[in-house]
Amino acid sequence: MRKSLHLLLTCLLTLGIFNAGAQSAPQKSEEKALAETPQVVFQTTLGDLRIALFPDRAPVTVDNFLHYVDSGFYNGVIFHRIVPGFVVQGGGFDQEYQQKNTRAPIANESNNGLRNLRGTLSMARTNDPNSATAQFFINLKDNPQLDYRPMQQGYAVFGKLVSGLDVIDAMAKQPQGDHRGVFENAPNTSIVIERAYRYHPEKEQKAEVKPAPAKAKEQ
Repeated sequence: MRKSLHLLLTCLLTLGIFNAGAQSAPQKSEEKALAETPQVVFQTTLGDLRIALFPDRAPVTVDNFLHYVDSGFYNGVIFHRIVPGFVVQGGGFDQEYQQKNTRAPIANESNNGLRNLRGTLSMARTNDPNSATAQFFINLKDNPQLDYRPMQQGYAVFGKLVSGLDVIDAMAKQPQGDHRGVFENAPNTSIVIERAYRYHPEKEQKAEVKPAPAKAKEQ
């Protein structure tokens, strides 16, 4: 009897170990995928946004976006359009609300299987599907009406927030009303991207480790 109970417990424990391993595998896989994909940090006046990009799904869009990041184009630009319950949009205007000169428009890559879900990053454009340049938006909620559909071009998703959902939610709560016309959805106090740069985990970790203070020499 005892031998049977011992065998049963051994089987259950073994099964539990394998189940635990199966549950943790997806998390490790996701962490590995994030480490291998390019990431960008926006340091804003309300907090940092870290974005993972999808060059395998939107190669033209990601290459275009990284060009703007690497050239310093986004440093000092504002989030000029914030619609609570919809999107926060930026990337095109400086703090004087002057539009910045951009590169040529890029091809629309909305038909890439990615959806405009909460926290995803997409390219802003005009009614012309192939008119996107530097402006982007981040979805505050799931916006399926912006997705690609047969006979209808959508808005190209090319990244998602790794961290910063609380920051975009804070953006949506900022008072508005001081501006009119095309900037009627701009916050009264500008939300500025102070710096945009590529995120490198190894460099970030080294920066967090501060050297111990040197000991004073004994007299």
